[in-house]
Amino acid sequence: MVRSHKTVIRALTYIGLVTGLIYVFFPILWMFFASLKSNTEIFALPPRLFPKVFTLQSYQKIFYDPVKVRFFLNSYVVAVMVTFLSLVIAVLSGYSFSRHSFKGKKALNLFIIATQTVPPITLLIPYFGIVAALGLYDTYAALLLTYMVFTLPYAILMMTGYFNTLPKELDEAVMIDGGSNFFALWRVLVPNAIPGIVATGVYTFLLSWNEFLFALTLTKSMEMRTVPIGIQLLMGQHAYEWNEMMAMGILGSLPILALYLFAQRYFLAGMTAGAVKS
Repeated sequence: MVRSHKTVIRALTYIGLVTGLIYVFFPILWMFFASLKSNTEIFALPPRLFPKVFTLQSYQKIFYDPVKVRFFLNSYVVAVMVTFLSLVIAVLSGYSFSRHSFKGKKALNLFIIATQTVPPITLLIPYFGIVAALGLYDTYAALLLTYMVFTLPYAILMMTGYFNTLPKELDEAVMIDGGSNFFALWRVLVPNAIPGIVATGVYTFLLSWNEFLFALTLTKSMEMRTVPIGIQLLMGQHAYEWNEMMAMGILGSLPILALYLFAQRYFLAGMTAGAVKS
């Protein structure tokens, strides 16, 4: 009876997992196959998952159009730069919060946490005014500075929590041998904090890559638009280029998928760091 009961539970578990996978991956499959159809076939009734005639026309329109290629280039430049700068600042800040005591530490930490409670939409108009006043409108700098306002608090909190899990004896041993704080951080702590750094970097890159509202508001020229804006621009007044939208959606998802698969081992370790107190 016990064995039969366990078998039923296991079978129901597998059924639930398979159902969940189908629910999650079916829209992605539909998007992929829709990108291989003509725009006319997408609206055929009854709807079909697999196209009658496979075509790469939507992908060709993207790769042969310099403007659409520029969308991807802009997204890569902004996301990579925001991720790099956020990680450098977060590592330095996280190390300071974790290892040193200074005046105003608690107040500053509380301020960083409080910034996470502010809805980004409420800051849209103020940031637009600041960017315009500084003469940075429609530039990479506008997107970099704005995105980092939202990525830095999380990155600092994440790195502070991860450095707290590393024993202080590591950097104390460096001090005893005559090393500096800088040497202890970059030569000892950073190599041991790779899972936390990767997890923070993946989240930061994802947030920057997918951001839509601020990219739409702080840029105006086609040369500065990003992938999310490029997809929205395919929604014309009288017709939608659904196959191109699906193709750009697939191409826009590939960097995130590749990044997660490449860093999965570090990502899972970094996300669970600090969950329990050692």
